[in-house]
Amino acid sequence: MRLRTLISIRSLSVIGQIVAIFIVFLGLQYQLPVGQCLMVIGVAIAFNALMFFRYPSVHMLSEREATAHLAFDIAQLTAMLALTGGIENPFAILFLAPVVIAAANLSLGATLVLAAIAFGAISFISFFHWPLPWDPQNPLLLPPLYLAGVWIALTLSIGFCVIYAWRTADEARRMQTALAATQSALEREQRLSDLGALAAAAAHELGTPLGTISVVARELERDIPAESPWLEDVRLLRSQAERCREILSRLSQQRTDETTVAQRLPFAALLDEIAEPHRGFGIDVNVRTTGDGALVVTRNPEVVHGIGNLIENAVDFAATKVDIDAKWTTDTVDMTIADDGEGFNTEILARLGEPYVTSRAGLDSNRKEGAPANLHADGHAGLGLGFFIAKTLIERIGGKVSFGNQPKGGAIVRMTLPRKNLENPAISRG
Repeated sequence: MRLRTLISIRSLSVIGQIVAIFIVFLGLQYQLPVGQCLMVIGVAIAFNALMFFRYPSVHMLSEREATAHLAFDIAQLTAMLALTGGIENPFAILFLAPVVIAAANLSLGATLVLAAIAFGAISFISFFHWPLPWDPQNPLLLPPLYLAGVWIALTLSIGFCVIYAWRTADEARRMQTALAATQSALEREQRLSDLGALAAAAAHELGTPLGTISVVARELERDIPAESPWLEDVRLLRSQAERCREILSRLSQQRTDETTVAQRLPFAALLDEIAEPHRGFGIDVNVRTTGDGALVVTRNPEVVHGIGNLIENAVDFAATKVDIDAKWTTDTVDMTIADDGEGFNTEILARLGEPYVTSRAGLDSNRKEGAPANLHADGHAGLGLGFFIAKTLIERIGGKVSFGNQPKGGAIVRMTLPRKNLENPAISRG
């Protein structure tokens, strides 16, 4: 948290306290300890000024420092309310502010510490406080049962706001971290693609000077006498120049082939290519495709990594086989990836696709009795990002993903992809 953020919030709180005091004392002409209240406000102003001039505007607070600042705000509010009626004062609801700020920005431990401080402060001013400023001719007497209800309402509100704000903020932080991991994977793929283009450009640009070197070396070899000690060196120079030209020619041709052929290929061939790295681990990976006409798609990172992650997960948890079925129409492509394992755990099925949701531990237990060992699933503990990344990538090109279990056992992942976005990824990316 930035220090200036807390200073700004505290300044607004101080201004509100001053305005409230003068309205009650001068406007309503209720009696209250103005001097003591102004002293408490003065402490907050002095603390704000000290922090403002001591630290630069970009100073970031550590968690311990931020907790101390918010604890100070709770203590200052406690002192003000103790002077002005305790929990009888409707402004006691402001105890929620520092606790909610902590829940949205700090760890659960720091938030619970501040919630405990706020709970203690509410309990303290419930018993020890000056009278609520009111008309002396018509004093306000609140029944003890009502005050007990206010105390319960405040404590329950703090608890509820802590849980709600912290869970919401934690979910946002987890989602941001997982999205960063997805973006990193896509950036890596783009860098590899750019590197291939750079290699092709280098091969093209270096071809001309290497050709010149070869010509000059050939002329030197012809003019040097046979008995010259430099003849072998010139021949070596020419042969190495020719070798460099051949290497660059192969690199250039390889890049050209990838651009003209591998980047555009039938969808069935692309699925086979994606599934190929996951074969040979004791699991049969079967690809079946049917559809209206030929479907030729453009290879792109979303399809390769998205479908690849789902296939890898199916192979990891399968007992003997994984079936990949794809069927397309003129508008959509429907896919299913099914395995014959134990299926998704019902406890996490509804949360699949969220970041850091995994049941990868203990993969060997998913193998049916008598089935061969799954060498691909080496028992590593996953981070729970595979499904999230896959779902995010598929949705990025306009697709939809759902997860479920088959009636006869085994997990199944269903996808619906817009055909036009597979044939021309630029459409989905704008």
